[in-house]
Amino acid sequence: MNAIDSTSPAIEVRELQCGYDGRTVLKNVSFNVPRGELFFIIGGSGCGKSTLLKNMIGLVQPYTGKVRYFGQEFTSVDVEARRQMLKHFGVLYQSAALWSSLTLRENVSLPLEEYTELSKRERDELVALKLAQVGLSGYENYYPAEISGGMKKRAGLARALALDPAIVFFDEPSAGLDPVTSRKLDELILQIRATLRTTMVIVSHELDSIFSIADRVILLERDAKGIIAEGSPRELAAKSPDPRVREFLHRRSFAQEV
Repeated sequence: MNAIDSTSPAIEVRELQCGYDGRTVLKNVSFNVPRGELFFIIGGSGCGKSTLLKNMIGLVQPYTGKVRYFGQEFTSVDVEARRQMLKHFGVLYQSAALWSSLTLRENVSLPLEEYTELSKRERDELVALKLAQVGLSGYENYYPAEISGGMKKRAGLARALALDPAIVFFDEPSAGLDPVTSRKLDELILQIRATLRTTMVIVSHELDSIFSIADRVILLERDAKGIIAEGSPRELAAKSPDPRVREFLHRRSFAQEV
């Protein structure tokens, strides 16, 4: 990525239309994410949350529309330009996506081997630092099968942070976790954002996380094929005139949260 434009949002999505095999899942999706924001993409099952994320990070090419990062076009650039931009992203996938045959050290080291010319000693030192950031010091030689689900998510986050990315994307980070472990992961996300000033984009339908840590959300709706609400989740829950928004955000008693 070239020099970051200090006047541009971290992310700009403009009139994005996307889907699979000619079937439109989302249309006319537009929003900005300011630098340093903890931004949630929320909605019910099948509304297109993960589809939007995949289009934003280049796993799927949108039918039409643009995605820009720090003012730079991402959607239509060539392979090498996109590869350079991807160095500034980190992604924590829903399953953590750790290689079962590799230790945590080897898993976290993969982006460093792919995108840097660091020596093995330098890579190992950086891996130890990243595992320490997520509370996994001493687990460098463990395999994914030897640790808990919450620890796998933290190891995946360490790998996502390996290159000190400007933006980290999370796909349902609390999926499969018990409430206590999920809350600890939320606290870790807040801590990392505060320490590194990283922009965070989180796909989720978990209201506990949404109300606890989100600065702002967009709410996708399947029948609308797009965004039906945008703003603070607490304000939307309290004031939105749209019954679809209230129904989604009032799946638990909001009265205790305000």
